[in-house]
Amino acid sequence: MTQLLTPATAVSQPPFSTAPIVQIGGLRKSFREGAQTRDVLRDLTITFAQGEFIALFGQSGSGKSTLLNLISGIEQPDAGQIHINGVELTALRERERTLFRRDHIGFIFQFFNLIPTLTVLENVTLPQELAGKSGKETAVTGLRLLERVGLADRRDTFPDKLSGGEQQRVAIARALVHDPMLLLADEPTGNL
Repeated sequence: MTQLLTPATAVSQPPFSTAPIVQIGGLRKSFREGAQTRDVLRDLTITFAQGEFIALFGQSGSGKSTLLNLISGIEQPDAGQIHINGVELTALRERERTLFRRDHIGFIFQFFNLIPTLTVLENVTLPQELAGKSGKETAVTGLRLLERVGLADRRDTFPDKLSGGEQQRVAIARALVHDPMLLLADEPTGNL
């Protein structure tokens, strides 16, 4: 077991390839809490290989979600660098990070983040549509993924009519819809 975040730890499966997909160097992140500053990540340096499966464990507040948000470019670190497949994410402007995330990173959020006014299929295909893909192409891909997660029959249902586990499976399908080079999951089985 490798120490990653105090008190969180990482467990890793053998990689399919030794090529690095994520390289993190000297990463620091802190948050202000009133007059105090709380360090969440301090000088984290780690590399994840392509095809590697990493699981982060730690108590609430230990920095697991923060690390995922930093790797995805949702948040910026106070210091340090994050490279994803050779691209220095920390050097990109916010718009560039957003486009990079849209095109290359799948993110399964802890709280689903489904859009309540869109159907299940529309929620799954939204990332492809935002990337300019055609409606027919996105529908075929979306239905294939909904079949994989056992929800093809719920494609025209709105999220509020789904159980928590079903909503999570929609979020999983959405994260996979653009065949991302990197998949991040923040407590993906919490509602399954």
